[in-house]
Amino acid sequence: MMYETATNIINEAHKIIVIQGENPDGDSIGSSVALEEILSDQGKEVVMYCQIDVPKYLRYIKGWDRIVTDFDTSADMAIIVDTAAETLLSKALGSSGVRHFLETHPVLVIDHHTTQSDLTFEHTILSQDAVATSEVIYGLAESNDWSINQSAAEAMMIAVMSDTLGLTTQAVGAGTFELCSKLASLGANASHIEERRREYMKKPQDILSYKGELIGRIEYLLNGRLAVVHIPWEDIQQYSDRYNPSILVLDEMRLVEGVEIAVAIKTYPDGKLTGKLRANTPIAETVAGYFGGGGHEYSAGFRVYEDYDKIINELIEATDKALNEHDSKAS
Repeated sequence: MMYETATNIINEAHKIIVIQGENPDGDSIGSSVALEEILSDQGKEVVMYCQIDVPKYLRYIKGWDRIVTDFDTSADMAIIVDTAAETLLSKALGSSGVRHFLETHPVLVIDHHTTQSDLTFEHTILSQDAVATSEVIYGLAESNDWSINQSAAEAMMIAVMSDTLGLTTQAVGAGTFELCSKLASLGANASHIEERRREYMKKPQDILSYKGELIGRIEYLLNGRLAVVHIPWEDIQQYSDRYNPSILVLDEMRLVEGVEIAVAIKTYPDGKLTGKLRANTPIAETVAGYFGGGGHEYSAGFRVYEDYDKIINELIEATDKALNEHDSKAS
């Protein structure tokens, strides 16, 4: 039984810390909230943790305000959701006591893609090809006859809608609609979710003006198949507490004719550089992996300490290679 080991680990714990990566999105937050609701109803004490503050545009997800930035080392075990890549946990692992905790306590990773984990501490993976991590969590709950309350159902619906771009990605199939039907029967209301999401997506006038500046900076490389925008530290300081600059333009970049993959690159004073990738062709995870990052076929990220111009050259090389491999398999 694929859920048996995960179930046993959870059953043996009283207090559980649920950990997200440093690129929180609708699936990671929705999955965290769903686990908190489901496991709390099973008598567990659950703490949700993310090293960074939840971005404001994701605060339409009820329960986001229960996510803390201080790691609770009094927990009996950890559940990492929506990532099996150590690079997306680097801030947490650099915090006092976190790596030691993960090396000395049971760790369960719940993810929705079956690529190799590069986590260097011992862990158990519950992973399958699914549209969202919450789909895996639903299967875990269903296999154990754990109750799924309305709040958990809504959180899982948000996770699915987020990772499928509103049920429009290629991974969506009949099973996805069946899952959404079950969640709706449990009380999840897609129209209410969308109303809140749209309200939180509203932008101040200066943010919209800044979006125009970002669009003007976009570079089109590899004969227009790769779109890149640079977000320097000055922009991060000025705008990121109100709206993530990457999110402002990535979808528009991906909608440009001929673009196969869009990349937003942020640069920091300490030499750190981060990349957020969104793709039309399923190569995002492959390209991010070139830089030690990870994610999913259509959405991924990476973090390096490198010169910006050098990274651009390597990004062109990695993207070209990934596209050629994809094209050769498709032909």
